[in-house]
Amino acid sequence: MAQIVLNDVRKMYGNVEAIKGVSLEIADGELVVLVGPSGCGKSTLLRMIAGLESISGGEIAIGDRVVNQLEPSERDIAMVFQNYALYPHMTVRQNLAYGLKNRNTPKDEIDRRIEQAAKALEIEQFLERKPRQLSGGQRQRVAMGRAIVREPAAYLFDEPLSNLDAKLRVQMRVEIKRLQRSLATTSVYVTHDQMEAMTLADRLVVLNAGRIEQVGTPIELYERPATTFVATFIGSPSMNLMQMTKATDSWSMTSDASVPSGTATLGIRPEDLHLITAGSGDEIFTASVKVAAVELVGAESYVHGTLADGSDIVFRVAGRSRIEMDDMVQIGAKASDLHYFDADGARLN
Repeated sequence: MAQIVLNDVRKMYGNVEAIKGVSLEIADGELVVLVGPSGCGKSTLLRMIAGLESISGGEIAIGDRVVNQLEPSERDIAMVFQNYALYPHMTVRQNLAYGLKNRNTPKDEIDRRIEQAAKALEIEQFLERKPRQLSGGQRQRVAMGRAIVREPAAYLFDEPLSNLDAKLRVQMRVEIKRLQRSLATTSVYVTHDQMEAMTLADRLVVLNAGRIEQVGTPIELYERPATTFVATFIGSPSMNLMQMTKATDSWSMTSDASVPSGTATLGIRPEDLHLITAGSGDEIFTASVKVAAVELVGAESYVHGTLADGSDIVFRVAGRSRIEMDDMVQIGAKASDLHYFDADGARLN
């Protein structure tokens, strides 16, 4: 096991800077998730840690070694890809053993590691099968097992669940979290799925256009997003953002609202908005909304509507909503649930 340290890491493709000076410390045994939209640089950054991409500037250290010039095989890492990359002509046992044999690991040690990994991943009954005889989830377990038997200093996961169906993804990410906790091995995980990121991460690293927007625990990023980008990327549905210049025209705040100086954008999460009913009165933000659609998601509903200026807004209603399309409703939010951002999108409160 080892910590991973990135110091001002950069990547150039010709005249295009894809990674723009990323610095990050990943603690020994920590699971850090790199998350962001397509093209933000998360997979490139992971491949640079692995040694599959050269770096154009900065320094990468794994444990006590700077690995800039080391080949992937010399970095003591194991990588799990989204496409499994299993050898189709080999059994599961042979796939798990292949890398260890290439390193001249003693047979007894190979057998021990395989049995240990197979038990942890619940694939003991599949050891003599070929990959074509396995389901997608079972193949991904084998791919993870091949990484586990290496007993590396760090695991690198590159969107390993993206080829699985929704139900299996939920099951597998719980298993990955359980395994990582039991193995206590430093792990870097890449995904574009913010729900997957929130579930797995000890800490989240939100990337945008080759830069780090914010680093923190999932709850820190959810409750106190540092920028409007993080506010809209983390959380589903995303945070509602409203321009202060449109206040009073389409929504209003009470006169005792303590709005930070320089506020350009007001943010409110859908679950922090509620219908104003008799007995309400602690709302500092209020708005009239014309309902466009009601999205039933089981125990709650998300109501999509428009404000007077035509801008969109989403709010949550507990239970099965009786609100219908084209209804006009009043919604509100408390002072403690408001987020303020300046003209550059940086958090103020």
